[in-house]
Amino acid sequence: MASQEYLNKMQVRQNYRNVWHTDLMRTIQADTPYCCFALWCAPCVSYLLRKRALYGDMTRYTCCAGYMPCSGRCGESRCPELCLATEVFLCFGNSVASTRFLLQDEFNIQTTQCDNCIIGFMFCLQQLACIFSIVACIVGSQEIQEASQLLSCLADMVYCTVCACMQTQHKVEMDKRDGKFGPQPMAVPPMQQMSRLDQPYPSTVGYPPPAYGQPPPQQGYPPAGYPPQQGYPPQQGYPPAGYPPQQGYPAPAYPASGYPPPGYQK
Repeated sequence: MASQEYLNKMQVRQNYRNVWHTDLMRTIQADTPYCCFALWCAPCVSYLLRKRALYGDMTRYTCCAGYMPCSGRCGESRCPELCLATEVFLCFGNSVASTRFLLQDEFNIQTTQCDNCIIGFMFCLQQLACIFSIVACIVGSQEIQEASQLLSCLADMVYCTVCACMQTQHKVEMDKRDGKFGPQPMAVPPMQQMSRLDQPYPSTVGYPPPAYGQPPPQQGYPPAGYPPQQGYPPQQGYPPAGYPPQQGYPAPAYPASGYPPPGYQK
């Protein structure tokens, strides 16, 4: 029953939409001193972070934050500080993971693909080091024994580094929760209704009526008065002054009777 409930929680956690304030790759840049502190004093940091995640109220403490079968069966209600100290020293990995799950469930934080790859690589490297150690014990080869020791040392280094980054990630997230980064940023505004380029503007909006004799402007472009033209718009009155020319135009009217006109010679 407990395992099924745990699997249901894991499935729900996959649908979370929020993300960590900083991912595992950037925790060293986010808070370098605390990352070093978490590397050299990992159990102490795990104790402080769990207590802070519970808002300092140790009456809410449960072993492994309620995510393990032993949770609630270790006498936490009588001496929660001692139980937490025992947890972080004897079950350090579980204490870090439990604090992580506690924060994820509280703030609906998902684990990114990058974080999953880093954590998965850490676990795979530990399993590989364990397999090499077993093979070295069975075969008894000196070369395999040395290779297993090197691999175990590498796995321990990766484990300690990833745990330090994870704890720094938890600390930065709780700094954000407690308002140490200032007020929360405003929500992203809804998408604005953008006007399309192929959508014509109304011809009467923002344009004065065209003067007499002036061709109507095109739909929405160009604006009224652009480009400027010399001598435009025409003067008042129609036809314009000086038009039509007086020399020989228009031709004198022909007489109504008779054709060809007088004086015409064949």
